[in-house]
Amino acid sequence: MKKIAGKRKNDDTKIDLTPMLDVVFILLIFFVVTATFLSETSVSAASSDNNNSDQPPPDDEKKNILFEIGSNNEIILNGNPRPILPNFIRSNIDQLKAENPAASVIIQPNNDSDVFTLVMIMDAARQAGMANISIVEP
Repeated sequence: MKKIAGKRKNDDTKIDLTPMLDVVFILLIFFVVTATFLSETSVSAASSDNNNSDQPPPDDEKKNILFEIGSNNEIILNGNPRPILPNFIRSNIDQLKAENPAASVIIQPNNDSDVFTLVMIMDAARQAGMANISIVEP
C-alpha cells in the first residue's frame, strides 16, 4: 500500500516583528523631534492699588501699558485714578510707546464692561503700531 498524501509538515512559521519595531521606532523619533514643548507664561497686571507705591520700577524691567476697563466702561490707564476719554487712547499709547518702545499693551476688562470698549482699545493699540496686546482676567 502506497501513501497518497505525504506527511503533513508542522506549521512552524514565525512572524518577524523586526519591520514593525522599525516602524514604531521611526514614528517615536518623528513625534519626539516634531513635538514642541510650550511653557505657559503669565503676566502679572498691576492694578490701581499696586501702582500707588512711591518707588520707581527697576531700569531693566520694562513698563507695560495697562488699560483697566471698569464696570461702566471707564478706561483707566496705568492705575491713574482719573479715567481717560476714548478719543485720547491712541495719543496716550503713542506717548508711552515713545518713552518705552519695548512695552506691550495689557488690557484688563471688567466682567460687566462692553466688548466695544475692549475692541476700541485694541484697535487704537494696533494703529499705534503695538504688536504685543494681551488681555488678562480681572
